[in-house]
Amino acid sequence: MKWMKGAIFALITFFALCSNGYSRDMSVLEQWKPAFDPSTAEYHYILSNIDHPAIAGIGVGYRIRDRVWELSKGRIYVDFRPLAQLGGEKDVVRKLKLGAVQGMLCSSVMAANVAPKLGIVNLPFIIDSSEKLETFRNTPELFEPFSQAASRSGIQVIDFTGYGSYGWATTTPVRTLAEAKKVNFRIAQAPVNKDTYQAWKLKFTVMPWPDVPQALQTGVIDGLDHTPMVCSITKKFDVAKYFTNLHYTQGLYIHMVNKRWLNQLPQELREIFLQVVKEESAIARKQTELQQAEQIRAAQADGVQFFELSDADRRQLKQKAQPVYDKWGVKIGQDYLKKVQTRLK
Repeated sequence: MKWMKGAIFALITFFALCSNGYSRDMSVLEQWKPAFDPSTAEYHYILSNIDHPAIAGIGVGYRIRDRVWELSKGRIYVDFRPLAQLGGEKDVVRKLKLGAVQGMLCSSVMAANVAPKLGIVNLPFIIDSSEKLETFRNTPELFEPFSQAASRSGIQVIDFTGYGSYGWATTTPVRTLAEAKKVNFRIAQAPVNKDTYQAWKLKFTVMPWPDVPQALQTGVIDGLDHTPMVCSITKKFDVAKYFTNLHYTQGLYIHMVNKRWLNQLPQELREIFLQVVKEESAIARKQTELQQAEQIRAAQADGVQFFELSDADRRQLKQKAQPVYDKWGVKIGQDYLKKVQTRLK
């Protein structure tokens, strides 16, 4: 509850400073300044993210910073840089490969561009619940191949947090798949999403996130493929007053680290660093569930209506997605995909 009150306060501050996109006024981050002098650190870890730390899956960066500092006795400083301080995700990925940035909380929709195997978490109806997500994370035979998927690029995945379950925010009610066919959905600039919507035979527009508010307001799009938490936090529900719960995938922030930096840490410090990331990421995933429920209640109180797509319509979407599984199975590895599908049934 203490954490939730703090997050609500941070969100109020955030909304007061911006109504569209993310605030470029970095003064909002003053409340998260470290309570120690990081200049004496022996090892420096710059951790980037494009979103706001009021989101539980992002605020984890500051909790990792403070615990790593404490347990390493000030030898490692995690310099967390949210709100796209270091640029967009494509730019940061390039910096991460070079080692100019040592870590990144990368969105799952972007991750498939880093390594195709990372796209498995974005495939529809594979990891479609928080329970399956935990099983995936805590089963070595499933997580280890995912962790090493970008090794050739000098990147290792060490964990992930989240931002909720995907569905449709719309300006008109969508209770059925037939109603969904009338909507033009905005989707992320991500290959798995594009292939999925093509297979579903739904209208869609690939659009950068900063363009979404105006597009919704002007009717260029009348639907949005995203999570209810993000739609609530970024005020998309001011225009899109309906949300259809699909739960077809979980939105993730994937914690990527430059392997050279990680491997050059002394073993004791590397173990401390990885253990803190693992523990805090698990806590953040639980907090994400609480925060999503809180944001749904807040949205409902403001008049947003929520619908559940029927099991029959969900089965139809899954059947239509078979070409996506076939295409990405080749990229991901058919054996690995089947192993994940079987284990997470």
